[in-house]
Amino acid sequence: MENTAVKKKKQISDFTKGNPTRLILGFFWPLLLTSMLQQLYNFVDTLIVGKGLGDNALAAVGNMGSLFFLIVGFSLGLSNGFGIMIAQSFGAKEYGRMRRTIASTIQLAVVIAVGLTLISMLLLPAALRLLRTDEVIMDDSLKYGWIVFGGLSAAIAYNVTSGMLRSLGDSKTPLIAILVSSVANLGLDSFFIFVLHTGVEGAAIATVISQVISTLFCVRRLRRIELIRLKREDFHNERSMYTGLLKNGLPMAFMNSITAIGCMVVQFFVNGYGVVYTSAYSVCGKYNNLFMNPAFTVGNAMSAYTSQNYGAKDFQRIREGLRVCLRVAFAAYILLGSVMVFFSHQLATFLLDGEEAIQLAEMYLPMTGVALIFVDVLFVYRSAVQGMGFPVLPMFSGILEMLMRTLVIAFFMGSIGFKATAYAEIAAWTGAMLMNLITYYRIMASKAPQRSVEKKRGRVALLNGVR
Repeated sequence: MENTAVKKKKQISDFTKGNPTRLILGFFWPLLLTSMLQQLYNFVDTLIVGKGLGDNALAAVGNMGSLFFLIVGFSLGLSNGFGIMIAQSFGAKEYGRMRRTIASTIQLAVVIAVGLTLISMLLLPAALRLLRTDEVIMDDSLKYGWIVFGGLSAAIAYNVTSGMLRSLGDSKTPLIAILVSSVANLGLDSFFIFVLHTGVEGAAIATVISQVISTLFCVRRLRRIELIRLKREDFHNERSMYTGLLKNGLPMAFMNSITAIGCMVVQFFVNGYGVVYTSAYSVCGKYNNLFMNPAFTVGNAMSAYTSQNYGAKDFQRIREGLRVCLRVAFAAYILLGSVMVFFSHQLATFLLDGEEAIQLAEMYLPMTGVALIFVDVLFVYRSAVQGMGFPVLPMFSGILEMLMRTLVIAFFMGSIGFKATAYAEIAAWTGAMLMNLITYYRIMASKAPQRSVEKKRGRVALLNGVR
């Protein structure tokens, strides 16, 4: 029966009932630990490459960051969009539709994985040349790129399966998956680089293997949830199901890719100044990702929470959830922004060896640390808008991010040098934040008449009951 969900409470979380603060924080902490583990093994991976192979190898791997985010970010946006539809069906208690949505997601994911793998591998050399990759690191960039893009299906599979679990309120399984895969990744990194002396290829192979491990954990968990156990007929869906998924997923995918293109433009200008600038920018980017991570994670929590409550048409709970998530984001800003401002030297020397690269990083980190609040707030409001099923306007905010990065770096890199990379980030964060903030309040205002009608009906029903 459809209502067998009652006995599955231990497996999945219903965000439409209960205290919003308790629910969001209970979902947030495992999600944060998952994300921090990912960032941690990325950092240790960078540390192993930098200390084991040198700054040039570090620059080669870092140079692939924007390209990898372009492709993986596209797939991540799709899977997040698909997950929102799953969560909305779950919140509305339409379990049959939810299973069909999951089945269609799996089918689309297979097609997307094959297509993106072929495209990324074919275009890799041209993309590296377009980024003005220095010849000193071109060979290592290609070696690393062939492997990580060849194993792209593993990254996409993890994004899709972990996204399904999050949409059902399960943030603990992805944590376990990343914990195990992180240990495997770091062990394999050290083995390949220090024992087998494989170079950057070893780091790439370790990354792909760890992604396969994390995917297997998520798949194992999904197969144990009876509520979403799929049958053959669930895979026979009408075209409208695939169209609906793509309408929700593609704008989010394009938003990520557009943002990545803006980062690639910055990378293009940075690479033109030599390997020192490339390695410094690579490390600064990793620190940005690390310290904005708690707000990004609470944004993911906001997305899952909002999606379920939007499916249940409970807009007051969405507002309450927003306030909880904003408080978390502000606390993260106070703590981590301060670290970037007051400990920039320690952060720079931890991952970099060259004196000039360290000085560049020391200049960049305090600037973005002060402005971190803008991107933290952006993550919360953008996730709320996406969770309500409005992915197009956040996509336009991604276009604005790209334009702001491009304009700032193009006009100011020549006059103020490396500082322009920090100003480009700050301008992009601020513009996108304002657009999503305005969009959220306009959407909620449009729901006010509906809420008034519902309240009036409730009062009438109460009076009739008294009579």
